Amino acid sequence: MKSLRSKNYKKEFVNTFPGDDSGNLQPRQTPGVLYSKAIPTPVEKVTLLAWSHELANELGIQEPTEQQEVDILGGNYVADTMYPYAACYAGHQFGNWAGQLGDGRAITLGEWETATGKTVELQLKGAGPTAYSRRADGRAVLRSSVREYLMSEAMHYLGVPTTRALSLVATGEPVLRDMFYNGNAAYEPGAIVMRVAPSFLRFGNFEMLNARKDTENLKQLVNWTIDRHYPHIQGEDRVLTWFTEVVERTASLMVEWQRVGFVHGVMNTDNMSILGLTIDYGPYSFVDDFDPDFTPNTTDLPGRRYAFGKQPSIGYWNLGCLAAALLPLAEKDKLIAALDTYKDVYWRKYYQMMGNKLGLDKVTNEDTELITQFEQTLAAVKPDMTMFFQMLTDLPLFVQSTQEVEDHFKDSLYNDLTQEESAQLFSLITNYLERLNKNTITRQASQELMRKTSPRFILRNYLLHQAIEELEKGENQLFLKLQEAMKEPYSDKFDEFFQTRPEWASQKAGCSMLSCSS
Repeated sequence: MKSLRSKNYKKEFVNTFPGDDSGNLQPRQTPGVLYSKAIPTPVEKVTLLAWSHELANELGIQEPTEQQEVDILGGNYVADTMYPYAACYAGHQFGNWAGQLGDGRAITLGEWETATGKTVELQLKGAGPTAYSRRADGRAVLRSSVREYLMSEAMHYLGVPTTRALSLVATGEPVLRDMFYNGNAAYEPGAIVMRVAPSFLRFGNFEMLNARKDTENLKQLVNWTIDRHYPHIQGEDRVLTWFTEVVERTASLMVEWQRVGFVHGVMNTDNMSILGLTIDYGPYSFVDDFDPDFTPNTTDLPGRRYAFGKQPSIGYWNLGCLAAALLPLAEKDKLIAALDTYKDVYWRKYYQMMGNKLGLDKVTNEDTELITQFEQTLAAVKPDMTMFFQMLTDLPLFVQSTQEVEDHFKDSLYNDLTQEESAQLFSLITNYLERLNKNTITRQASQELMRKTSPRFILRNYLLHQAIEELEKGENQLFLKLQEAMKEPYSDKFDEFFQTRPEWASQKAGCSMLSCSS
């Protein structure tokens, strides 16, 4: 185990690519460079609120025991071998080209190499302005920082590819935020998260270089990314082979989001990881009542571009933007062919995932029709997604009436069912049980498959909101309990949280809808 202060950090990215070493934090365009040096802006007092012991042990990082080490987590101290920088990238935001964006409130401190030779980047979110902050202050509030810290770790324990969070600190300084961009700005307590990932490269890094017709650096970045993060890819067509794997990873990630009911909320191309990770936790949410049109992001209204049911198609659209950025390095027809593999990969993995959630031994063509019936019925009835699939696991193998089915699922329902909805649910369950009785695996094996695929505990927005309100009052009991519960999402150990969203949370700000500043 090594301390954050004494580690000899690697700087392969900044040593490989051109950057602006001036340290000038004035917002500006930075043509010709892939990053700009950005020393974190000190805060009043860095106080450690949370530390991810499991991640720290995995990386060989010693828990801070001295204030100077804690100060690293808040940007008040920079170790000698660190080179803090903000990355330059572009992106399509809500379907429109936005030009240069970049790390406006994220500063990468350095690359930490583990004892096994694995390298990860350590990045502070909320540590002050950078050259890419535009009109913003580069800070983050406790509200958004708690959400990122807890959710990135929760997704890891759910088995969803994600960036991680090592620490959460308070800054002792207020930050002015207009939560819903409606003119009601207010001061909130400041906080900073230390994020961890093998790389924070996004589709937008490649889009930026292509937009600037910087083909040489584009080629170098692609080759560097392959060598460092896809070393198994060799041969003359390595760019196409690599892009095809990015397509596969992105499709797989979309399936995982649909599996657990996660809605990212702002799937711009600058928020799409080149490694197929969930990245940039802002106005996200889990689905409560099953609704393909649900979006938690106020900025996404009324179009609902990034709604739950649209995420897979947006993943494909975003990959199309990445393919366009790679046109100087590969033939157009081959890039299109590679992009088109997305649909086959997604549907194959999606149907397999749904087969697992339903406890099927295998998925046949007839089963895809049953899965479609599940989707249509759930969208009509709108039960709590998490609770419904848990109750489906314990469904009796024989049911005889609509009332019997409705009674079994009643705790997952937000509203009384109409006669038509009740009949629709009964028809679905009847068809499902007929299929289940044809399984070649035992009932126990079927149920084990279902329990491994569908979580029992999720970090619902109202729970996060309650934990944040408590922390703002100096209390952390719920925050600590959620930290423990998120580590065992498939267990019934924390069934005190196994309930539908309370009625009061349906309209409360921060519980039902959030903004990009969340």
